[in-house]
Amino acid sequence: MARLRILVTGGSGFLGSHLCERLVAEDNEVVCLDNFYTGSRANIEHLLGHPHFEVLRHDVQQAMTIEVDQIYHLACPASPVHYQRNPVRTIRTAVEGTLNMLDVARECGARLLIASTSEVYGDPTVHPQTEDYWGNVNPIGPRSCYDEGKRCAEALAVSYAIQYDVVVRIARVFNTYGPRLREGDGRVVSNFVVQALRGQELTVHGDGQQTRSFCYVTDLVEGFMRLMASEHGWGPINLGNPSETTMLGLARLIRRLADSHSEIVHIPLPKDDPVRRMPDITRARQHLGGWEPSVPLEQGLGAVIEDFRQRLAAE
Repeated sequence: MARLRILVTGGSGFLGSHLCERLVAEDNEVVCLDNFYTGSRANIEHLLGHPHFEVLRHDVQQAMTIEVDQIYHLACPASPVHYQRNPVRTIRTAVEGTLNMLDVARECGARLLIASTSEVYGDPTVHPQTEDYWGNVNPIGPRSCYDEGKRCAEALAVSYAIQYDVVVRIARVFNTYGPRLREGDGRVVSNFVVQALRGQELTVHGDGQQTRSFCYVTDLVEGFMRLMASEHGWGPINLGNPSETTMLGLARLIRRLADSHSEIVHIPLPKDDPVRRMPDITRARQHLGGWEPSVPLEQGLGAVIEDFRQRLAAE
């Protein structure tokens, strides 16, 4: 089989670096594109000497030309701390960045996978969430720069597929965790792990009964690659763990696994914070060769705790 040339936008980020690692391991030629706004060179340092890996410093908001066979479009701040820091930039990255990558795909005939998000469902009134649910999103709330940016990105992708025959795939990514999560990015797993390891209070929003589903990063990367290779078409597919965990339960589990004596405290809920979030992955199972997460939560959290333990010790 001929080696594929694959572009990964946001390739130095948490998800992108794991994807680049897997694609290089499978003997592809990988171009990691990033402007390092939220990504980190440390995430891809171990790949820099590989003959089939290169880094291109570029902002997806700017048009570009490149010849590739596939594009995994992951570039966009994905945690509330980062995407709310500069909401206009977030929207422009989601919309203009997607538009530019669709143009690249159209020009060179590449297949394009867009990393959308479970945030398109907003604070859902349907549970679990299926791909045909239209969502419950506040279009002018503090999260709207990300939520609506990704909803627009999906609309652009489908429009290009219908109007220009661009081959697109849309992955709606639910909460994902694993090594290389960034400290201080506002994600609940990294927040709790760092607080537990430092002996700080674990800050649980509200009463802690709100739920999320957590998918380990290698499972998600497997889902990405199966979706890219599938003949499913442009209909969105949920990728996430079809089991719920309460935030209070997660805090207690991380405290135990980290052997921490941190106290759990409750702080106010952020505006528009979803009460329940869990994917229905029936479509993924049907179209992606029976894909579903395989890494148990305790095992995955153990890897995250060890990763942060080493990084904090090196500070």
